[in-house]
Amino acid sequence: MKKKTIRNLVYGATIAALYVILTYLSALFGLASGAVQLRLSEALCVLPIFMPSAIPGLFIGCIIANLVSGSLPLDIVLGSIATLLGALGTRFLRKKPILALIPPIITNTLIVPPVVYFLYGSELTLFLTYLGVFAGETVSCGVFGYILYRALKKNSYFNKEL
Repeated sequence: MKKKTIRNLVYGATIAALYVILTYLSALFGLASGAVQLRLSEALCVLPIFMPSAIPGLFIGCIIANLVSGSLPLDIVLGSIATLLGALGTRFLRKKPILALIPPIITNTLIVPPVVYFLYGSELTLFLTYLGVFAGETVSCGVFGYILYRALKKNSYFNKEL
C-alpha cells in the first residue's frame, strides 16, 4: 500500500511540474493568459482518464503556474477551481474518452472569461472573451488532449489502472 501511495504522489507531483513548465512555455508566446488563451498545459487535463493522481497534480500545477505568472489572487483561486472541476469531470467520464475531453473545456469556458474580463479589463467584449477562452480550451484540451490520449492509449503501461 505504501509503495502505491508514494507512486501516486510522484505521479501527481510530476504532472504538476509539467503543467507549470507547459504554462510557462505558453507564456513565452503570450498565450497563457488574457482574453485568448492557449495553454499547452491544458492538454494534460486528459490524464485523469488514466490515473486519479492526475487530479491533484493538475490542480496544484495550475495554482503554482498562476502564482508564478503574477495572476491576481481571485484568478488563482477561480482558475485553479476550473481546472480541478474539469479534471474531476474527466475522471468521471473516463470510460468514454471522447466525452471526457469536454469537462475542462466547459469549466474553463464558464469560469475564466468573467475573471479575465472583470479583473484584468479585457480589450474584447465579454462575449468575445468567452469565445477566445473557448477556442483556446478546445484546441488545448480537445485537439492536443486527444492527441496525447491517443499516444498514451497505445502504451500498454497506460492501459491498466494506475
